[in-house]
Formats: sequence, C-alpha cells, structure tokens
Amino acid sequence: MKQLLQNLKSGKTWLEELPVPYPQPGEVLIKTRYSLVSLGTEKMLVEFGKAGWLEKARQQPDKVKMVLNKAKTEGLRTTIETVRNKLDQPIPLGYCNVGEVIGLGEGVSEFKIGDHVVSNGPHAEVVSVSKNLTAIVPEGVSDEEAAFTVIGSIGLQGIRLLNPSFGDTVVVIGLGLIGLLTIQLLQANGCRVLGIDIDSNKCRIAERFGAETVDLSKGEDPIEKAMALSRGNGVDGVC
Repeated sequence: MKQLLQNLKSGKTWLEELPVPYPQPGEVLIKTRYSLVSLGTEKMLVEFGKAGWLEKARQQPDKVKMVLNKAKTEGLRTTIETVRNKLDQPIPLGYCNVGEVIGLGEGVSEFKIGDHVVSNGPHAEVVSVSKNLTAIVPEGVSDEEAAFTVIGSIGLQGIRLLNPSFGDTVVVIGLGLIGLLTIQLLQANGCRVLGIDIDSNKCRIAERFGAETVDLSKGEDPIEKAMALSRGNGVDGVC
C-alpha cells in the first residue's frame, strides 16, 4: 500500500510503498476512501522540516528546553545523536480519514466488517486506528462531508471548553479551516461571532457564513469591532 511520509530533518515529503498494517488489540483496520488535507497543520510540518536548526529551535522552544535538560543529564554527544535520529525518522502525514472497515483487532466489538467509518488515520491506502478514534458515518453523509469530522471536532472541543451561552459574543482568532468551522458551530449555538485574520479572502469567507470580521491587513481595530458587536459589553470568550 502507499502512504504519505515526511522527513522532519529535510522537509522531504514522498509516497512510500509499505506493508498493509495488522490491527493490534483495540484497533480498527480501514481501507481509505477519502483523506482530507489539513492545510495549516501539514504546511506547518513541511515548513518546519525545511527550516534550519536555529529556525527549528525558534519554532519549538518547549522542545529546546527538553533537549537542554537531556544534555545536562546524558551529555551533549548523546543528546545531539538522539535529536538527529528523531528528526531523521519518517513521520506519517494526515489525520482525517474516511473509509470502510476491513479488519478488527482483538477486543473490538463496536464495529463490523464493511462499516462506513471516519477516523484520525493518516494519508494511506489502509490505516489501523484505535477504536476510540473511530466513529460510524451516519446514513446519508457523503465521504466528502465525513472527511471534515476530525477537523470539526477540534473546533468543537474549543467550544466545549469555552462553554458559551445563547447570545454570547465570541471571538475566533484565525480563519483557516478549523476557524471557519468553529464560526459555524458557534452560530449554530446561538452566538454572535467576530473572526480575526490577516487574510482578506478568509475574512470574506467568514462574512459569507454570517460572522463579523476584523481584517488586520487593513489595519482594522479588533477592540473597536468587538465593542461594537457586543454593544459595549465586551466579548464573552475567545477561541
């Protein structure tokens, strides 16, 4: 089977021919129908891979602290070798998969062969995914629609943590794919939404979904817009 991989050290991305995985206990084996590209996340990984050592460190300050702590306990040479090996290991890209169940690991009773499912499996012809990260696609939902499930769940989790009420004014910062889905979910929850981005095109898309927007590329003031939308009361939350 073919799978999309990336080398974090060089940024190289390629299709690799790999053996079909075998489902481990608690996993579901899925033959892929659709796999959604999450442009922001996957572009970030590609750019991170192509960046130099200093730029990688700047982008991942938490990882730098871990490396420094490891160097203190295990020595510089061992730490450098570990980091190089880690970056040189190919990683799978993708996490929005739709397909058909073709195998079940031990202990999986929630699914059966032939089920139409969505999972957070990577870009590959066949994926093996934990049953806890797999769900049945409802009747009448197309593969194209179902492929957005994982992306939508990320926005939904932010909303759950925020726990807005009907009529609240909520700011969504960043109007990429997740941000635009979050706007629609908030509106379905009865919220007024203010979207903020530096991309005029994304702001226009958000406006088509009914949100007010702040286009930072035009120097618009987010505080002024927020106060106007909330009738002077200020916003109730930020996603």
